[in-house]
Amino acid sequence: MNAKAGAAELPTARAQARHVRMTPMKARRVVDLIRGRSAADAAAILRFAPQAASGPVAKLLASAVANAENNHGMNPDALVVQTAYVDEGPTLKRFQPRAQGRAFRIRKRTSHITIEVAQLPTTGNDQRRARGDQSAKGGAR
Repeated sequence: MNAKAGAAELPTARAQARHVRMTPMKARRVVDLIRGRSAADAAAILRFAPQAASGPVAKLLASAVANAENNHGMNPDALVVQTAYVDEGPTLKRFQPRAQGRAFRIRKRTSHITIEVAQLPTTGNDQRRARGDQSAKGGAR
């Protein structure tokens, strides 16, 4: 039996990009930056990240947010990147001519990138914090 069966499942939306021509190692560097953050913060981080993988990951994050909004009716402002991971896709093998008739194998790696966004339930404490109520912050300072 599943250990999570008793826990309440958060509504999630998912987007997946397959066969992305980027090494999984380089894509994981970027995905690690956004895991656990809000969708708006993640988009801002990706916009200014210097890595080349930030482009496909940002596009995928936008797709996951659009899926949440259109397919599940979730509020895009309340979305959090719940799960984000990179798996290895098929490797394209090429040959590079080398000296004395040799040929070295070049491996062009691909990635499967998956992002899941979830809408966190809002509590009364979160709503007070959003309003700027002093009681939620622990009193006046």
